[in-house]
This record gives sequence, C-alpha cells and structure tokens, in this order.
Amino acid sequence: MFEARALACLPDIERFARSLTRNAMAAEDLVQDTYLLAFRGRDTFATDGNMRRWLFSICHHAWLRTVQREQRVVLTDDGDEAELETLAAVMGHVTAQRSGLDRFVGSIDVGPAIAAAIDRLSPPMRVVVVLVDVQGLGYDEAASVLNVPVGTVRSRLFRARRVLQERLFEFARDAGFTASGPVAERHPRASES
Repeated sequence: MFEARALACLPDIERFARSLTRNAMAAEDLVQDTYLLAFRGRDTFATDGNMRRWLFSICHHAWLRTVQREQRVVLTDDGDEAELETLAAVMGHVTAQRSGLDRFVGSIDVGPAIAAAIDRLSPPMRVVVVLVDVQGLGYDEAASVLNVPVGTVRSRLFRARRVLQERLFEFARDAGFTASGPVAERHPRASES
C-alpha cells in the first residue's frame, strides 16, 4: 500500500526535482535520495496523510542539504536584490499594459519562454512557483513543504509572478510583437518599387 502510493507520485517528484536542480542527472539522484529517505522513514508517514506533499517536503529538504553541502547556492531570505528585481518587473508590467503589449503574450507559444523564465528565478522564488503554479499545491501546503510561513509563500509567489511576467513581455518584444501586433515587414515589396 505505502509503496504503491509513493510510486504513484513519482512523475510529480521527478518534475519537482528537475525544477530544483535544473540538471537531469542531478534530478535523478535527488529523486533516488527522496525515495530512499521516504522508504527509510515510512513509519513516520501518517497512513491518512498527503503522500504527495510528504514526498515534496522530503525532496525539498534533501535538495537543501545537497546545496548547502556543495556550497553552490546560499539560500537566504529574499533581500534587496530580489526587491529591486520585483520593482523593475512591476514597472515593466505597467509599461506593457499602457502599450498594449500584454494582450499579445497570450497569442504566442510561450511554453519554452515560461520554462526558461522559471529556470532563471532565484531558488526561493523558483521553488514556490513550481510548488504552487506548476504542481498545484495550495499556499498552506507549499508553506508546509518549505517549512516557512504562509505569508512568505505569498510574498515570494507575488514577486516571482511579476518577474516572470516581465520576462514574458521581453519574450514578446523579442518575438516582434508591439502594441499593434506583429512588427510589419520593414522592406518594401518588389512590386511596390
């Protein structure tokens, strides 16, 4: 019973691990560590508990331990840099709304741009976006997984969404969209010469 419930969550845990590590091989290792820890600690799991959330929590904690051990990334509370990035994103959103650019983001394939934008987020923001917006956890569940207050989840998610929005506006501009639609071809047609 425990094994079947745990293995049913494997695709979600694999996606979460890939979003944390941003590396296929490291994600595989993280998933293995997660399931090893889960099977070793199976006695601590409440039979009526939320298996998916429990595994997310184990995965996140295993990743944090790996990051701290390897000293590649230092996770701290979002500081001045994150606040400045958020302010810039909010101002970009206002500019995009005024120009009409925001209407066109929905009319193009933004899947690859979204994945790239999420990948570029700071680790605290990226984890919250993945848990809430990608994996569909509620704020309370994400807070439980991350062992932070719900207000921290909401704050990080708000800032992360604004940053993502700005990066999608950049993608739209780079794709040639303006307030009036796709940028018109700038070269005169041969027949018009």
